[in-house]
Amino acid sequence: MEIWPGTAYPLGATYDGSGVNFALFSEVAERVELCLVDDDGTETRLDLPETDGFVWHGHVPGMQPGQRYGYRVHGPYDPENGHRCDPSKLLLDPYAKAVEGQVDNDPSLFSYDFDDPTERNTDDSLGKTMLSVVINPYFDWGHDRPPRHEYHESVIYEAHVRGLTMTHPEIPEEVRGTYAAIAHPAVIEHLTDLGVTALELMPVHQFVQDTSLQAKGLTNYWGYNTIGFLAPHNAYARSDRGEQVTEFKAMVKALHEADIEVILDVVYNHTAEGNEMGPTICFRGIDNAAYYRLVDDAKEHYYDTTGTGNSLLMRNPHVLQLIMDSLRYWVTEMHVDGFRFDLAATLARQFHEVDKLSAFFDLIQQDPVISQVKLIAEPWDIGEGGYQVGGFPPLWTEWNGKYRDTVRDFWRGEPGSLGEFASRITGSSDLYEHSGRKPIASINFVTAHDGFTLRDLVSYNEKHNEANGEDGRDGEGHNRSWNCGVEGETEDAEVLALRARQQRNFLATLLLSQGVPMIAHGDEIGRTQGGNNNVYCQDNEISWVDWDLTEDQRDLLAFTAALTRLRREHPVFRRRRFFAGSADHGGQSELGDIAWFQPSGEPMAEDDWADGQARMMTVFLNGEAIPGPDTRGRRLVDDDFLVLFNADHEDHDFALPAKEWGERWCTEVDTAADHVEPEWHDAGSTLTVTARSVVVLRDPRETPTAASGAAGATRS
Repeated sequence: MEIWPGTAYPLGATYDGSGVNFALFSEVAERVELCLVDDDGTETRLDLPETDGFVWHGHVPGMQPGQRYGYRVHGPYDPENGHRCDPSKLLLDPYAKAVEGQVDNDPSLFSYDFDDPTERNTDDSLGKTMLSVVINPYFDWGHDRPPRHEYHESVIYEAHVRGLTMTHPEIPEEVRGTYAAIAHPAVIEHLTDLGVTALELMPVHQFVQDTSLQAKGLTNYWGYNTIGFLAPHNAYARSDRGEQVTEFKAMVKALHEADIEVILDVVYNHTAEGNEMGPTICFRGIDNAAYYRLVDDAKEHYYDTTGTGNSLLMRNPHVLQLIMDSLRYWVTEMHVDGFRFDLAATLARQFHEVDKLSAFFDLIQQDPVISQVKLIAEPWDIGEGGYQVGGFPPLWTEWNGKYRDTVRDFWRGEPGSLGEFASRITGSSDLYEHSGRKPIASINFVTAHDGFTLRDLVSYNEKHNEANGEDGRDGEGHNRSWNCGVEGETEDAEVLALRARQQRNFLATLLLSQGVPMIAHGDEIGRTQGGNNNVYCQDNEISWVDWDLTEDQRDLLAFTAALTRLRREHPVFRRRRFFAGSADHGGQSELGDIAWFQPSGEPMAEDDWADGQARMMTVFLNGEAIPGPDTRGRRLVDDDFLVLFNADHEDHDFALPAKEWGERWCTEVDTAADHVEPEWHDAGSTLTVTARSVVVLRDPRETPTAASGAAGATRS
């Protein structure tokens, strides 16, 4: 087979209509073989003929999409100096846009002998490893365009491709668990009815099944074990040989048509090859010392801040290039709308410390493509100084772990939580304002994939992870949960009513807080994992959303949809800037936009915030003092709102403010009830708020809000 010199850019396998160009970076390689694998497993080896800037390259004329391939890299095997080249291992292309197959625990994948790790193992891994696939890049996007929802108008829905779709009765069985299932009208209708503007998918980059889990009959369900940063995971597609790329694009196109953005949960902090005892699948055999952080004085070991065995070397320009090329590819070619970066603090470690001025952030900031999409950090890792909530640069938003913890503490009755609760629901200015960021920097969440579901949060005090096969050692031990009096499932009507109310409390708090709300899939219908708070290995009914809904679950779904609608219709709940200060009587102050009251109706004083037993307050939101104009140049004017919080274990009377704050208030939300009928309350009157509940009251205006084009407003 003929091979021409080709070009050093772009990296990876690129089909140009007349053949395929192959390009692979390796600074340490002495020779690189391109290995073409036929359907019967026959291998044809071709030496890449040219090297430019440590990029080995060649062009194979006449080659078509669907060709399977890998590399064999000849170079030093010297672990003590950080080098682990091993031509007996067939290696994936780091830039592969499609991957075929999966790996098991076959000894041929490892460069050492299981019985004596000091001895080399040169068994050939062909037939036991994954293969890269040349793809056809052409796809009919039609009139596809990114929805480009503003952050302050966004409602994010975190979901798993399989977990969301595996039991849905309207999706054909052969489609469930795939990209096509996410694009199914039944799923899209659910998301649109719920008010979701962005679907955040758990990892869909090609990942590896952990051999330790396979030995237990379990799987890497979550997928935080990436090996292919440009390839959609093949197990989520109905076909292979590169067609998973087409299926992924069709999913994005369908979601965009429904005005829903696609955000990918990406894992650039480590790879699936693990530590020195892991397999040689890709990066390790290509240029180990370039791709991975090694221990300075013991380079046979890996420096790990992720808990997975390795960390990528973020000060190496070729690692940074791989990440940036991957991000741009997913935006420009796959049309995704943003990224959530797993363990993002690791990406900021050029050396040992977390540095917000690192090269990675510099590259993101100046990139004309990536700087314009949604960038969400999981702002921590397990290394020293790794907890960085509030510490990311202005371009970034963050999963606000302090929001999650504080809101959980408040609703379970933890003493001394009222003051911080007030800070969290108003956008966490203490975390973000100092760096010039706004409330939208805070991605607010109460639950996510990692931990209890919302229903389990109010049903279990302890984790119940026995099914994971680790004797309960895995998973977070301090969940800030409360079982409402009984551990786990119960038929006690009072306990069930309290649990339902607590779920509504969390959802109301989340969706009416300043910042960007994120709902974990299934929380809107009371999904349970039976108390398992770490279902990373459970690809079964434990982790899947059960779509066989009870009447109570349908009620919770309707309640959640009503909250997203209230948020969407009233900009007072999704301000673009932080609150400026206390509102004057009648809300006439130009800057006054918020006020705080005790249940007695008196303004909150400093001593009231310091009361460790305080669990109640009323918040006044001034609809005439919303910073504007909006993005369309219209003045933002909304109704006034009162939000009454009672996290105490007893009912309490709340005195509504005097007339100058608003004359008549209509009940919009009451978490003590499944269904709320409009009820009017006069200023100065007393309203009984049920124990552990939220009541939202609205003082409507005569003219419409800015969402309908209002230029001004007067009281009704």
